[in-house]
Amino acid sequence: MAGEPLSDLLEFAVDLAERAGEITLNYFQGRFSVETKADASPVTVADREAETYIRQAIESRFPNDGIVGEEFGEARPQARRRWIIDPIDGTYSFVRGVPLYGVLIGLEREDGPVVGVIHLPALGETVAAARGEGCHWRGQRARVSSTSEVGATLCLATGLRPEEDPVGSAALGRLATAVAAVRTWGDCYGYALVATGRADVMIDRRMHVWDCAALLPVIEEAGGRFTDWRGERTIRGGDAVASNGLLHDQVLALLKS
Repeated sequence: MAGEPLSDLLEFAVDLAERAGEITLNYFQGRFSVETKADASPVTVADREAETYIRQAIESRFPNDGIVGEEFGEARPQARRRWIIDPIDGTYSFVRGVPLYGVLIGLEREDGPVVGVIHLPALGETVAAARGEGCHWRGQRARVSSTSEVGATLCLATGLRPEEDPVGSAALGRLATAVAAVRTWGDCYGYALVATGRADVMIDRRMHVWDCAALLPVIEEAGGRFTDWRGERTIRGGDAVASNGLLHDQVLALLKS
């Protein structure tokens, strides 16, 4: 129902993400086939089973809500509330047996994204937030770092291929020269690190709405900022910058130089 408290919707989303994560763990570091989608990204049976589970659970409890998922598209696009799902964010990591992948569930209303869950099944970690309810991790309030100087910044990036994206690679190069260190702890894991104060900045050159929907509430409720590379607060910008907020304008300036 549309009037449910955000705290209840967050609890529902966390439960969904954790149960979907259990599905992925049935396959993780095991034997399964990997297919390549039209955009050259990989997909597995684990992606599809996890998203199917999430969609069916949402349909059962909230049959009038919209759903957007990476693997099975959009249902009820005119709905006033929509759940946005990435069943395995970081499928490259998943298929390689690397534990830095996650299940993402976001909830968007007409007034914007309001709930976000980053669940990291292989690490047993969940970072979750709802508007006005704060961001929580390991049973405690999660907060971004207090780093205020670019020169002291730990910056993360999923990765850029210079031959495919020379503009983005040049921007990352400028940022990498200015910060203290760059690490490629990418995909949603990097955003979880920013939200919990373990990293200061995370950037991605190519993002879809299902990559971003959970991240914006998580980063903002932890005290940070989430925008596209042009500085717009959006989950549909096609790229992303997350920071502790103190560094955000400095980072955007370097990316735009």
